[in-house]
Amino acid sequence: MLLKIEKKLMNSAVLEKPILERLETLVIEIDSLKERFEDIEDLMELRAAVTRNDNKPGISLEQAKARLFN
Repeated sequence: MLLKIEKKLMNSAVLEKPILERLETLVIEIDSLKERFEDIEDLMELRAAVTRNDNKPGISLEQAKARLFN
C-alpha cells in the first residue's frame, strides 16, 4: 500500500511569527526537555543505587548530616 503525501500549508499564525521568536521558543522547549531528561537519568541512577544497596545496612539521616557538615 502506498502512502499519499500531501502538501500542507502553514497556517497564517505560524507564518506571521518572526523566525527569531520561533527559534527562541524552540530553544526554551529544548532546554526544558534537557532538564527533564537529566531528571530521568538521575532517577534511574537513584533506583540502581537503591537496588545495589538493598539489604546493606544504612545510616540514619542524623548520621548523614553529621558526616556532611563536620
